[in-house]
Amino acid sequence: MSTKVAFIGLGVMGYPMAGHLKNAGFDVTVFNRTETKAKKWVEQYGGAMASTPSEAAFEAEFVFVCVGNDDDLREVALGSSGVLAGLAQGSILVDHTTTSAEVAREVAQAAQNKGISFLDAPVSGGQAGAENGVLTVMTGGEQAIFDKVQPVMDCYSRFSQLLGPIGSGQLTKMVNQICIAGLVQGLAEGLHFARNAGLDAEKVIETISKGAAGSWQMENRYKTMCKGEYDFGFAVDWMRKDLGIALNEARSNQSSLPVTSLVDQFYSEVQSLGGGRHDTSSLLSRLEHTRREK
Repeated sequence: MSTKVAFIGLGVMGYPMAGHLKNAGFDVTVFNRTETKAKKWVEQYGGAMASTPSEAAFEAEFVFVCVGNDDDLREVALGSSGVLAGLAQGSILVDHTTTSAEVAREVAQAAQNKGISFLDAPVSGGQAGAENGVLTVMTGGEQAIFDKVQPVMDCYSRFSQLLGPIGSGQLTKMVNQICIAGLVQGLAEGLHFARNAGLDAEKVIETISKGAAGSWQMENRYKTMCKGEYDFGFAVDWMRKDLGIALNEARSNQSSLPVTSLVDQFYSEVQSLGGGRHDTSSLLSRLEHTRREK
């Protein structure tokens, strides 16, 4: 019989991630708060759906979670009908949600009290990375547990690494978002400058992307930014959630994040302009709006 796994949370990331597990031959049961999404997933991939996280986790060897935030994770993991209420001793819970390191440690302790192993394992690569099975997984936990889970996560990732004890995955994801924030703002300013200088912005970025200025953001976002298209990708609302987590952690560990703080403010302005669901590359729209206002 194939290994039984459960996947909790079928958003833009979780839906295809769970699909890769089913396509790889795992016996997958899914749970999603919006039942119609779970029904659609089962119609597309097969497998089974459950009415609660604990039901989905019953008899599963591995349970993967990908929900929205700290409170969502607490609900699906620690609630009366949560994952830990259904998992047996010796099983493994893996959280792919981007959360605080604090809640990762909280859930890990609750799991340990029940004889269940836990890994915090946020991902990077966006919706396209999830759909194409090429995510990067940043993991915190024990080496022996990571070694058991890594071959399963390989179904939807191209690289995964253990970074340290519980919480290390989430801390690494904070570093990831800090770096992205500065890159996207730099790209937005570069395109804004190029246009104001009378240059063909697309040709400029096509050229400099082949040199030292190149980045994933530049390669994958400059064309849509030039067209003013932002109705896709990783939403500004979610980026602000992630940056808020990083800034809170920075206050705790006494890190100075002046650029991150500034970009977070810029994203708040994008939200006020109605761009909360726009891709993070919409920082350019803020600059263009400011120029029009002048």
